[in-house]
Amino acid sequence: MKNIGSKDKIVRYILAALLLSLFFILKGDLKYIGLIGFIPLLTALTGTCPLYIPFGINTNTKKD
Repeated sequence: MKNIGSKDKIVRYILAALLLSLFFILKGDLKYIGLIGFIPLLTALTGTCPLYIPFGINTNTKKD
């Protein structure tokens, strides 16, 4: 069941790009914080956010 809408996906792609860019900008061990960007990227690609399920949130307006 997809629970992420198109606007939500766009925000997640932007957030993922910003976080993943930290991997290349930051120095030392702090650069690994940028790998957190894979989470919004994967949720946007799959169209499902596991944290939305227990709260009943659904930003997808299309019927699957």
